[in-house]
Amino acid sequence: MTLLAQWLGQAGFLLQVANRPRGTRHILIDPYLSDSLAHKYTGTLFPHKRLLETPVTIETLPALDAVLCSHSHTDHMDPDTLRPLLADQSHCRLIVPLGVHAEALLRGNAEPDRVDGLVAGQSMELPTGTVVALASAHEQREFDESGHDRFLGYVLDIGGTRIYHSGDCIPYEGLAEKLRLLEIDVALLPVNGRDEYRRSNGVPGNFTFAEALELCAAAKIPAMVPHHWGMFEFNTVDAPSLAVSAAPRNGVHVGLPKHGGWMDLAALSAIGRRTRALGDAR
Repeated sequence: MTLLAQWLGQAGFLLQVANRPRGTRHILIDPYLSDSLAHKYTGTLFPHKRLLETPVTIETLPALDAVLCSHSHTDHMDPDTLRPLLADQSHCRLIVPLGVHAEALLRGNAEPDRVDGLVAGQSMELPTGTVVALASAHEQREFDESGHDRFLGYVLDIGGTRIYHSGDCIPYEGLAEKLRLLEIDVALLPVNGRDEYRRSNGVPGNFTFAEALELCAAAKIPAMVPHHWGMFEFNTVDAPSLAVSAAPRNGVHVGLPKHGGWMDLAALSAIGRRTRALGDAR
């Protein structure tokens, strides 16, 4: 079995699983494949002009088992992506936090029986593997009127490789312990950081690169892919500043993604485990 991930920009990833005799299957996470934010915020403080073009289109996407959206911010749950995608792929499911289920129905213009709302700790089975929902804190945890999280991360167990996509998140008490119990192989984490200027202008932030490494080290996650950078000028970090060379000192192997490029997640995990073993042996 091979498990590949294509970075689509921001927090978007296309996962490809090739497993004979079942063939090749695909899952999409947090896709932003339009210019809807540029149209929405034209002439504002943060115009959301794309710095990276979309590496795929709705028409060129392969058949998908599911689209996972971590929360309802448009760069993660984009109506201009979801509506044509779900219309084009009638067998594709949409998986979202239960706390934003109503918004997802509108964003995707989808029938209720195609949209699965999950709560933290809940799991579901897909043809590709198992998905487990985990609470995320986009600077803080937020809940709907019923107490359901509005921000989730997802742990995907695909052929024995466990991938954690946090959605937008910062460190919060108990997160590392939960991840350690889940024995994650690769973490896909947003590293554009946060500050008062963005926060006070309606843009909550994420892990810094150092915090993402610290989380992986504390949770014994051997490999990390940093994302949520490079798309918008006001909300990014420069690739050199990610200081990838510092990662081995934390016992974590970092795979820096290329926009539109593919990464072998199982191989990343294996490299990370070897790196950690060498460090422990010293």
